[in-house]
Amino acid sequence: MVKAIIADTTPLYALVDPSDQYYQKARQELSTIQKLNRRVIIPYPIVLESYSLVLYRLGIQTAIKFFEEIRDSADLIHPTEEDYNLAWQKVKQYSDQKITLFDAVTASISQRLNYPVWTYDRHFEVMLISVWKQN
Repeated sequence: MVKAIIADTTPLYALVDPSDQYYQKARQELSTIQKLNRRVIIPYPIVLESYSLVLYRLGIQTAIKFFEEIRDSADLIHPTEEDYNLAWQKVKQYSDQKITLFDAVTASISQRLNYPVWTYDRHFEVMLISVWKQN
């Protein structure tokens, strides 16, 4: 049984932007995650990427509230040096794709911890990473 999921930027951003195409889906999935009592793990690079998107698209007050909410409700983790090394290998391995280092680091952490990634980004499936989906 999955005890935790690793959150990617796409659902995190969708949760705070009602105009995002995934807003309703992200809200429903978060409710399911909470009902299933799953821990949500967010790598710091994803925190930084998500915060930046919220800041530039929705403003400073929304960004501050966003950060405070994830800080208080999720487990924030630092990638290891090996996560970064493996991420760089993934970027090179899938050089025909536009895989960001954010996604590659998250994929590396997913492999190390053996937890699926909560995402709407197809690049995780390209990298053969387990993606969490609501049943």
